[in-house]
Amino acid sequence: MSTAATLLARKQQLTERLHEAPGPHERDELERLLAQIDAALDLLDGAPPESDEEPSS
Repeated sequence: MSTAATLLARKQQLTERLHEAPGPHERDELERLLAQIDAALDLLDGAPPESDEEPSS
């Protein structure tokens, strides 16, 4: 599974937990984790496509 796919799956899990009416502390933690995932996805969006090949020196 690609990095982006893994992040999107994790984001979906956290979003589902957020809709289960967590307590205030858990809600803060979920929102923090979602923000980190969004930032990582933004970085990946600007990165070149992943490759299985080793980079050449």
